[in-house]
Amino acid sequence: MSAAIDKNSMHRVVIVGAGPAGVRAAETLVAAGIVPVMIDEAARAGGQIYRQPPADAGFARSKRTLYGMEAGKADAVHSTMAGLLSTLDYRPDTLVWGCGAARLDTLHAGRQRTVPYSHLLIATGATDRVLPFPGWTLPGVYTLGAAQIALKSQGCAIGRRVVFAGTGPLLYLVAYQYAKAGAQVEAVLDTNPFSRQFAATPRLLRQPSTFAKGLYYVGWLAAHGVRIERGVTLVRATGDKAVQAMTYRRGEQELTIPCDAVGFGYGLRSETQLADLAGCRFRFDPLNRAWLPERDSAGRTSVPGVYLAGDGAGIAGADAAELAGRRAALAMLEDLGYRAGNADAQAQAAKLDRQLANIAEFRIGLEQAFAPPSDCASQWPDDMTVCRCEEIDAGTLRRCIRAGEASEINRLKALTRVGMGRCQGRMCSAAAAELLSAETGKPIAEVGRLRGQAPIKPVPLSIAMMDEASQADHLAAIPEHARDD
Repeated sequence: MSAAIDKNSMHRVVIVGAGPAGVRAAETLVAAGIVPVMIDEAARAGGQIYRQPPADAGFARSKRTLYGMEAGKADAVHSTMAGLLSTLDYRPDTLVWGCGAARLDTLHAGRQRTVPYSHLLIATGATDRVLPFPGWTLPGVYTLGAAQIALKSQGCAIGRRVVFAGTGPLLYLVAYQYAKAGAQVEAVLDTNPFSRQFAATPRLLRQPSTFAKGLYYVGWLAAHGVRIERGVTLVRATGDKAVQAMTYRRGEQELTIPCDAVGFGYGLRSETQLADLAGCRFRFDPLNRAWLPERDSAGRTSVPGVYLAGDGAGIAGADAAELAGRRAALAMLEDLGYRAGNADAQAQAAKLDRQLANIAEFRIGLEQAFAPPSDCASQWPDDMTVCRCEEIDAGTLRRCIRAGEASEINRLKALTRVGMGRCQGRMCSAAAAELLSAETGKPIAEVGRLRGQAPIKPVPLSIAMMDEASQADHLAAIPEHARDD
């Protein structure tokens, strides 16, 4: 993929993301004498998995309380980052909203700033895979990731009587965290049957400690009286002004559970918009059931000088993210001419490759055990909202598709505005693709992918309408060698 780069040429290394992948990459680069710029959308490093409360949160919770059995790993990442602060250019509370030729467009405290780079490591992590169901837009219905953010960052639960639904390891982890925090977890509703999860055991045993933790969460919940249902279908969330109950189907029987909050999700999907804007080539990944940027085993993309690590390149978890961050940093150092031929660096890279390959086998087992439902779109009623930002329902999409006007997702977007709202398709693209696949009979890989557009996340209108003087100041801030022609 990317060719080696002259180590004597001017270079500026930028890391986007300060989760496990970004922190370990920064640690490796700093050890080699490089001072990277690290851009973090959050106020404090740790990423989603090891998210820290704000410094002025007004509440105190121990790492053991926040992260459970992962407290040691969280503390190691946080401590490493604390030790790196004097050796890198850390920029928290900074949103990367665009990417052009060798530059990033960022927003901090309401001010636009362009950050040039010669080498870019994208470690943007993941977000929830959202597959909707009737009532999912009611107040009190959250994604699993949002429920976790409320607990970790804000010190509060999403409700007093909570139902967790969907599938994936995060489903059981968040339910466990809420129950430990004192919330009443009314039920865990897993859309995958136990038989599927049991069949995946041989691959899951490739990571025995992680597998054991998963069993512990399930066992702890059951031992504390939490209702666990497997192989169910989510029917609807109901309520007047907010959610009051969750209905699901088990076989031919419909059951309803009273609650005041629902947390749901179907695993995670990679945040790939920045890689798209950077020009990386994509391919469809059947395991993740998603389009992902191409990369080699070291993290190099199809664009010279651009690297990927962590869940933003493919869902593999926090342990893999730490390893992939180090591996991508070693690849960058090699391309820059650092440690060329160094036997120690080669040995490190080989060890990391073996560890990542082992986790990849484990990851296959997870997807076998917790696959998202592939036939849910055919059951969605016409009046169910698919695109929340633009208020587009399933019926609108179906009519467009059945009229023969759209058989590819970007065409569907152009005609219906699905994916054009504030989330830029981050929440609705998976659902729109599933519905398009169901209606056309095409495999999900053949309906296309939503192309990334800047801004990849909401920015103030003033940023997009800078006057000429502001644009001149904006350009003057960019070193001459990094300016666009």
